[in-house]
Amino acid sequence: MPEAPEVETERLHEAIHEELAHEGGSFLKVIALTTAVLAALAAIASLRGGATVNEALILKTEAARLQAEASDQWAYYQAKGIKAAVEEASQTSWRAIGKEPPPEYGQARRRYAEEQEEIQKKAREKERERDARSAEADRLLVRHHGFANAVAVFQVSIALGAVAALTRSRSVWWGSLLLGAAGLGLFLVTLSG
Repeated sequence: MPEAPEVETERLHEAIHEELAHEGGSFLKVIALTTAVLAALAAIASLRGGATVNEALILKTEAARLQAEASDQWAYYQAKGIKAAVEEASQTSWRAIGKEPPPEYGQARRRYAEEQEEIQKKAREKERERDARSAEADRLLVRHHGFANAVAVFQVSIALGAVAALTRSRSVWWGSLLLGAAGLGLFLVTLSG
């Protein structure tokens, strides 16, 4: 009969498993912690992205309203121009028959021209406001894309963290951390911009 081994393999086997479980357990905890931090950063970036796109949409809506108001002013401007042209045509008709037109025609034409100047100022001011709102909205949309890209990088980083936990691969975990750092950098650059 063969002799029993001097070292009990069952106890050695248990000791190896305990050591692996202990080492793997702490590594998994570190992965879980870093993944949770990355998820929190992704959530913050997502909220910031949503807020900026909402603000951009509000500004674009205001720009559209201002465009409608400017268009109304330009229509009013044209109406005054038509009225002035009618007054001028009336004066021309009087002159064509050799008579002096009543002074009301000239006064009305001058009044319409003055009103057109004021209307034109209002229309151009509405257009300036529209352009300012639209430009601000465009700037916010660029920021939104920065936040959205940061969220995407964070999500890939989180996915790599999950792969690292499943495979217990430190190199994959380091890749997750590097991508997370890139996402954080993108988020901070966008936040400051």
